[in-house]
Amino acid sequence: MSAEDEPTLEPAAPDSPPRELRFAYVAGVTPGKWIRRWEERMPHVPLRSFMSDDGTQLSVLRNGSADLSFVRLPVEREGLNVIPLYEEQPVVVAPKGHEISVFEEVALEDLAEETFLDADELGGQEMALQVVASGAGLLILPMSVARHFNVRNTVARRLTGAAGTQIALAWPSDATDDVIEEFIGIVRGRTAQSSRQPSARQEKPKKTPKPDHRGGAGAGAQKPKIAQRYAPNPDKGRGRGSRKKGKR
Repeated sequence: MSAEDEPTLEPAAPDSPPRELRFAYVAGVTPGKWIRRWEERMPHVPLRSFMSDDGTQLSVLRNGSADLSFVRLPVEREGLNVIPLYEEQPVVVAPKGHEISVFEEVALEDLAEETFLDADELGGQEMALQVVASGAGLLILPMSVARHFNVRNTVARRLTGAAGTQIALAWPSDATDDVIEEFIGIVRGRTAQSSRQPSARQEKPKKTPKPDHRGGAGAGAQKPKIAQRYAPNPDKGRGRGSRKKGKR
């Protein structure tokens, strides 16, 4: 065999790293149910999650640390897809022993004489709650955030008359693919059989037809006749005494 006739083997393409989906979430969001559904439906795609604070809820998308982010509105939406999910119940947090402790619900107008703190000016929600515990003032937060940090020596009560906050799911508008669409569908409550889920649109392998065990040349071959076990009764259907008697 000449050198020209020898087969040439092309080098194998290097294996690409496995796809991984990463998402961030702000304090107060509990993503456990979405993680469980993802692991049930997409076990071949690893899912990684981490918590971010309100100040970095968008920067994790800008710098590529996360593919999606559960954010607290309002946010700057330029270059992002944003889907509002649900509203949060506001509460007022006060130092333990404050007079709001005797109520289950407090109106904002009844707290006009109180001093309110700004969480952003104090370095974040958790630090602001520590300041509240010291007796320096009150703080308005989403109920889920107050429960998440659960700072000692504070008390939280439902607050009426205050603007609520809203949680949304955000991701870069130019980074959508089937994996991201699958996660969005799970968050929005779509079932695994929904036609809008990429995993449900994938062509399923056809089932191999079962072999025909009936015999014969083709599937339509007739079944062999079964021989009668007993001979037919010649007298069946005749009247009584209709059988001729032979001569003796």
